[in-house]
Amino acid sequence: MSSSLIQLLVLAGIALFLILRLRDVLGTREGFEKPVVPRQDDRRLGARDLEVIEGGLDSDILDHAEENSPTALALAAMKAAEPEFNVTEFLGGARGAYEMILMGFEAGDMASIKPFLADDVYETFAGVVESREAQGLTVDAKFVGVRELKLDSADFDNATREGEISVKFVGELTSVVRDKGGDIIEGNPNEVKRQKDIWTFARIMGSDNPNWQLVATGG
Repeated sequence: MSSSLIQLLVLAGIALFLILRLRDVLGTREGFEKPVVPRQDDRRLGARDLEVIEGGLDSDILDHAEENSPTALALAAMKAAEPEFNVTEFLGGARGAYEMILMGFEAGDMASIKPFLADDVYETFAGVVESREAQGLTVDAKFVGVRELKLDSADFDNATREGEISVKFVGELTSVVRDKGGDIIEGNPNEVKRQKDIWTFARIMGSDNPNWQLVATGG
């Protein structure tokens, strides 16, 4: 067999291999196949899907309130007045505020918590602290944690743009009351007690001041 014939057979074999390889990679076209959607159309489709999501139910609200309830409608109005408002983030902040305000009150440190209290709430808390001090009593308390936290209700005033949110807390702490001599007259330092509260926070939605104030307390 001549060398030229051998070269021809080798080239033919290489060509056949390449053809088969291309079919494996690209496949074959049989009948009608859908055209590839251009990237621009992909973007339009994504935009439509996003609009459906944004126009649908707000899970941030429905995670904490029943659909179409007064609370849910009030929260929706707050979001309309302040689009950045987030219910879940608010509750996280309320958890921290509960501990800070409660322990500030127990310690008699009213100055540190005054900016977060409405005037009438401050006066009530301060009156209790002054009464304790007049009797020579001190409170030794340690915060253990928040066992339960739940949004209780919400209200929004369209005229003033003030939003109010009430939150149920079940806090756990140890607390003792000591007399002038340091003797315990009430409580047990080794006993964790649960304290149930409903606190109402208020704020003008859309205002530059980001702080919510405690405007009412209850059990």
